[in-house]
Amino acid sequence: MESTFRTPDTSSVVVGVDGSGSARTAAMWAAAEAVRRDRPLHVVYGADTDGRALYVSAETIERVRANGRELLDETAKAVTDEYPGLQVRTEFSRADAVSSLHRAGALHGTIVVGNRGLGGFESLMLGSVGLDVAAAAMTPVIVVRGTDGAEETGTVLAAIRDEHDLLYARYAACEAELRKGSLRLLHVWNILQSVGLAVSMLDDVDEIADTHAQVLHSITDAVREEFPDLEVRADAEKSISVAGVLVEASRHADLLVIGGRRAPGALGITRNLGRATHSVLHHAHCPVLLIPRTGSDFGSRS
Repeated sequence: MESTFRTPDTSSVVVGVDGSGSARTAAMWAAAEAVRRDRPLHVVYGADTDGRALYVSAETIERVRANGRELLDETAKAVTDEYPGLQVRTEFSRADAVSSLHRAGALHGTIVVGNRGLGGFESLMLGSVGLDVAAAAMTPVIVVRGTDGAEETGTVLAAIRDEHDLLYARYAACEAELRKGSLRLLHVWNILQSVGLAVSMLDDVDEIADTHAQVLHSITDAVREEFPDLEVRADAEKSISVAGVLVEASRHADLLVIGGRRAPGALGITRNLGRATHSVLHHAHCPVLLIPRTGSDFGSRS
């Protein structure tokens, strides 16, 4: 399968800042990721001054500009103090944050956002900007969460749903190699979705389970062949909540990699991302790397 995405080691890192503590945490995490990739860090502030021009004063617009540029300078200094050799670029954008990050991501690569912004959302919930960025992204997006006081496990976790997820398993393997860690491939299938609410035939369940196991084994074999020096573990689980299993597994990972399930013409953020992905982005215990499906590569939309 040909990838339409740059792999982690060739993709620059874009991070959005807005003055919130969550965004600062995301910026520091993104800086470490850029160092791992040996790529530049691109820091973006979307001021939305164009959108405000019709209903706020020129003085207010100028103050927003000054504050935004000051925030960019402060962020650049913070990350270079921590990572002196890192190349940091800053961008003040007059567009809104979501549009600014999407444009920067298209040019530079992976987008990194905090798990909440200045809107006062509860700490466990993903803020509106981060959710909108993830829902409409055409490039990989990392939502930074679960990093406060967390010890590194050395494990990258990849959610495997069907045969189309080989691309994302390979991407996760690259991330694991960059971290000099291991990769865990986790396939979770919802027994209720597979055989209906009334599970009357055990043979049917066993047959479906074998099919799911074959998908996981096929992807695992391909990854092990391509990354012979990487420790790869593969697990398959049944549950009535795919998201619940992934969220619990994320307690023991440094990064969770998951492919999107956005279908053409789908309306609404939850449908764009899929229910499981939407829930994982809100509740995971580690940063989540979402790789959207585009073009003909949609696969399962469950």
